[in-house]
Amino acid sequence: MSPEFYQPDHTVVGPAYSRWFKATATVVSIGLLVYGVDVALRFPLMAYGFGVKLLLLASALMLVVSYYWFLRSTLTINGRGITQTWLYNRDVEWRDVRSAKMIGIPYAGWLFPPRLVVRTGNSFMTFNGGSQDVLIEFAKISLAFQVKR
Repeated sequence: MSPEFYQPDHTVVGPAYSRWFKATATVVSIGLLVYGVDVALRFPLMAYGFGVKLLLLASALMLVVSYYWFLRSTLTINGRGITQTWLYNRDVEWRDVRSAKMIGIPYAGWLFPPRLVVRTGNSFMTFNGGSQDVLIEFAKISLAFQVKR
């Protein structure tokens, strides 16, 4: 496959997660934090061992970090490839893409928009699209790589 098989018309930059997903993540995160504070006030956590305290602290930290990146994650599609920012960035160049396909969750598209699954060699990467522009570009990418077969 030549590295010039697919090139987008222009650079597309957008959020990786939709507004509905971010709103749901906010509600769930606040609920989990409130529940955690409630548990901390009702149980004598200082009486538990170091491992339990460390586990609870790590859980709270991971919740905060995940929530932060759900809100801040962006997706960029350009002439070089696809990049999604997160705690660790997902990055794939066009020359490495073997196939691409959009997948969705039936009856939950309003919350979880279709994702782009990209096959590179013997691995897969999933990219989330949170805006109409990104989803349109996902459809073009998926169509281009379906025609390739």
